[in-house]
Amino acid sequence: MPRLFVALRPPPPIREGLLDIMDDVPQARWQDDDQLHLTLRFVGDVEPWQGDDLAAALAGIHAPAPTVALAGVGRFEHRGRTDTLWADVTGHDALAHLARKVEQACQRAGLPPEQRAFRPHITVARIARSAGAAPEIDHWLGRHARLASAPFTMPHLILYESVIGRAGATYEAVMRWPLGTAPDAPGF
Repeated sequence: MPRLFVALRPPPPIREGLLDIMDDVPQARWQDDDQLHLTLRFVGDVEPWQGDDLAAALAGIHAPAPTVALAGVGRFEHRGRTDTLWADVTGHDALAHLARKVEQACQRAGLPPEQRAFRPHITVARIARSAGAAPEIDHWLGRHARLASAPFTMPHLILYESVIGRAGATYEAVMRWPLGTAPDAPGF
């Protein structure tokens, strides 16, 4: 069963900047260049025919390519322990609009509605449970709090497959669709 998600990919100079901030947190599993993306919708394990239906529904999305910028860093916590470090982005309204379109496509493909709130970010590290309260995490957050970039555009909607292996997950782009500046259809 393929494990899928829908995302946007930052351009190479932005990914290079993100790779430069990956340091000094023990037991962090830093993302590599191929893993840097902004998830619009995690889909999960699906039957191959569901993946085909999803791809067909995603192909029908017409939306502007979002222009965003890096704007600081943050963390996600689980039970009081940091489990993820991420880079924040501006342009939440444009991203939320696109995420709603992706959600509608997922539901047209027969997938259950997403229950989690959409929080646009680019994951830079996963943190081992044993390091989730390490002081180095707070130091890293303080050191990179002013992370910023010039505005950049993410021009493609990408359907990824996440392949779990011994070394962790690798992400393979299954399909890609250009986003443009054409106005949305009336009524949407």
